[in-house]
Amino acid sequence: MYADHLRNLAIIAHVDHGKTSLVDVMLRQSGAFRSNEQVEERVMDSNDLEKERGITILAKNTSVNWQGVKINIVDTPGHADFGGEVERVLKMVDGVLLVVDAFEGPMPQTKFVLRKALELDLKPIVVINKVDRPEARPYEVVDEVLELFMQLGASDEQLDFPIVYTSARQGNAGYEPGEMTEDLVPLFETILKEIPAPECDPDSPLQMLATTLDYNDYLGKIAIGRVFRGKLTANTQVAVIKRDGSIEKVKVGKVFTFQNLGRVDVLEANAGDIVAISGIPNINIGETIADPLNPEPLPMIEIDEPTLTMLFMVNTGPFAGTEGKHITSRKLRERLFKEIETNVSLRVEETENMDCFQVSGRGELHLSILIENMRREGFELMVSKPEVILKEIDGVKCEPFEHLTCDIPDSCTGTVIEMLGTRKAEMQNMVNMSGGVTRLEFLIPARGLIGFRGDYLTETRGEGIMAHVFHSYQPYKGDIQGRNRGVLVASDPGESTAYALFQLQDRGRMFIDPGTKVYEGMIVGQSNREQDIDINIARKKQLTNMRSSGADESLRLEPAKLLGLEEALEYINDDEYVEITPINVRLRKRFLDKNTRTRYEKQKNMSGI
Repeated sequence: MYADHLRNLAIIAHVDHGKTSLVDVMLRQSGAFRSNEQVEERVMDSNDLEKERGITILAKNTSVNWQGVKINIVDTPGHADFGGEVERVLKMVDGVLLVVDAFEGPMPQTKFVLRKALELDLKPIVVINKVDRPEARPYEVVDEVLELFMQLGASDEQLDFPIVYTSARQGNAGYEPGEMTEDLVPLFETILKEIPAPECDPDSPLQMLATTLDYNDYLGKIAIGRVFRGKLTANTQVAVIKRDGSIEKVKVGKVFTFQNLGRVDVLEANAGDIVAISGIPNINIGETIADPLNPEPLPMIEIDEPTLTMLFMVNTGPFAGTEGKHITSRKLRERLFKEIETNVSLRVEETENMDCFQVSGRGELHLSILIENMRREGFELMVSKPEVILKEIDGVKCEPFEHLTCDIPDSCTGTVIEMLGTRKAEMQNMVNMSGGVTRLEFLIPARGLIGFRGDYLTETRGEGIMAHVFHSYQPYKGDIQGRNRGVLVASDPGESTAYALFQLQDRGRMFIDPGTKVYEGMIVGQSNREQDIDINIARKKQLTNMRSSGADESLRLEPAKLLGLEEALEYINDDEYVEITPINVRLRKRFLDKNTRTRYEKQKNMSGI
């Protein structure tokens, strides 16, 4: 039996290929908003960080109605670090819209999400977006997509995918780039025709898989998922089948279905629909909600393992507790273990030190988004340098490798190849694109990407675009040269002065401006040498009665290089920490006292560490 009035689909693509913009237009043209309603762009990106960065971080549900059919849509992240979000929501749908940029073509994350969709045997519709770009090459991109399908071992049915050309910005679509309509009718028609209606058996015992968690101040924890079998009724008892196989009987509170951007309170939801339910405080992602008289579990959600790890610690710096409200290890532990309830790609482990936790994720962005959210919630903490997670496979030490794609100006090709060569990267492909752009593809150890982005943007003068996705574990490649410069370390506490900065700026590039509070052991700049240099950045000019004609002229300071959170994480070495507060991001040495640092270095050199 099929629910012909329903369609469940996910929109998948590489970051910035136009998924969220396309959902915006689908909502507008299906009548989700009033004609005079003011709606901001990328309305699905509701999280503050999503709006600021222009990327989707969390998968979200919405629905549109078209010709009497309810189309449930899941907008998914396009960045590789949030692949866990994509993996679990694909369990809810029967088909996918694969959105591909008409100029860039398939990118690393396109390959990643498409592989997951094909493994689940989901029906794909290829949407070639941004066909209005002057340099668009839609037919070449279609050939590249077909080649990607074949590389991933798609079946004959999957290779026979329908194609729709769109411009999300213009709000139009067509079956050929030169025959565009003034709306998205061709896309809606293709969805109704090609995406299969969900199979449902309303008379069988209930089965629902929790794939996403939300929270409401009034209703508490809310589980979101698809009803695969039976009916889900509000205020009735159900069985929750846990990951360990145990069964907990609880009472469902409210049941909601999705309508446009909101949720509608219903008494009953049938098989095939995507719903949200309240009243189950201990539900976790991947658990099955089933009939209490006949509890049958659905297959667990399998998520790829993390590849990067770092330490989260209580802030022990001299300024601890002065800028945040959550500073204790108890609060830090509580927040991290709360995060893993909804962030399925994350791992949190306790260490021997009660004030230190090992947190593992899918990449630097994955971890930095967590840190940024925590600092906005008022947390103070310190974090260590990110490190890759090594594995032993068949007795061989292996490390994670990434598939890296770089789109760069032709003039920068040699420089970028040389930079990546020193980081143990192996070139896989080189393609000349239109507009003086070259695309380079590499296999590179994940270690080699730590700290690479800043140098890459500098060498390409900000014009380079890079994207990477996890490829596989391969034998360890040996040492990779890290930062080749030392740092400038504050030797005295106080407040940085323009006088001291002026006198010391020939020692290196400063990270702070005049008037910044500093403490002993705090990193205030990058040295011009390989060695660290201790400097008194808080030194003041000694005033006397003697004056010269030019003594009071303003001092000309080189502009400071102010590091953001992600830049700081990439920059630090093994003996350094990043101190994060709601107000500041500081770099510091692991040992603040200079004598302690000297002793540690001697012991390290003697032991050969």
